[in-house]
Amino acid sequence: MKVVNTIIELKSILDACREKGMSIGFVPTMGALHNGHASLVERSVSENDITVVSVFVNPTQFNDKNDLKNYPRTLDADCALLERVGAAVVFAPTVEEMYPTEDTRQFSFEPLDTVMEGACRPGHFNGVAQIVSKLFYAVEPHKAYFGEKDFQQLAIIREMVRRLAFNIEIVGCPIVREEDGLAMSSRNTLLSDDERERALTISSALFASADFAKVNTLAATKAFVEDMIDDTEGLELEYFQIVDGNTLQQIEEWGDSDYVVGCIALFCGNVRLIDNIKYKEVR
Repeated sequence: MKVVNTIIELKSILDACREKGMSIGFVPTMGALHNGHASLVERSVSENDITVVSVFVNPTQFNDKNDLKNYPRTLDADCALLERVGAAVVFAPTVEEMYPTEDTRQFSFEPLDTVMEGACRPGHFNGVAQIVSKLFYAVEPHKAYFGEKDFQQLAIIREMVRRLAFNIEIVGCPIVREEDGLAMSSRNTLLSDDERERALTISSALFASADFAKVNTLAATKAFVEDMIDDTEGLELEYFQIVDGNTLQQIEEWGDSDYVVGCIALFCGNVRLIDNIKYKEVR
């Protein structure tokens, strides 16, 4: 496995692969890797000749400077994990490498980016689009892999690829959870033991709501989840919305869409966590 820090070196390696007709898979990450990330890499390895993983904490997608400062950085451990699961190249650039000058591009993905995370974290998805597009230009992968835990982000990446005409297949991969149900997240390492225990209410509420929803209205299901969160000390709900999985717009009745997803964001202590659950998905 090679670890490179510059776009020039990365392109040199990948151009040689393309000349040999090799397919390139790509997994963009912000590091602090866990088994959820590993599952993305393993899928890419199984579907491509070579897999590239980027490890870069992107400053332009943080609207909270303390969140950026406190985001875990564990490059050595990340590289050890990536080598175990078969990554061929790790791209770990500096901020100066990715942003030699200020990126002034402004992206709009209405209505996808005006709700939920977009409403709560102004500028977040503009930063995501800036860095992911830069990485796509640098790597030029055939396929790129994203986790469905960041459900809204995945929808916006798909839309960005369409609008910028990238010839890249975006592959969404299922949420990977701990044995007790908590969605795997790099931020979980910031939780105290007590907070980690309280955070289990998130997945418990979502799982219970899936059964509740079978015999109750959408409004009652929404209230069911909100009440479970509100009743747990140390959790502060930011939003729980039940949306159309394609448009990300809130719906009022189960019959309003064939693809229904419940998306949640909350604070557990000072740590912000997100999760989601699919109530309906026509395949």
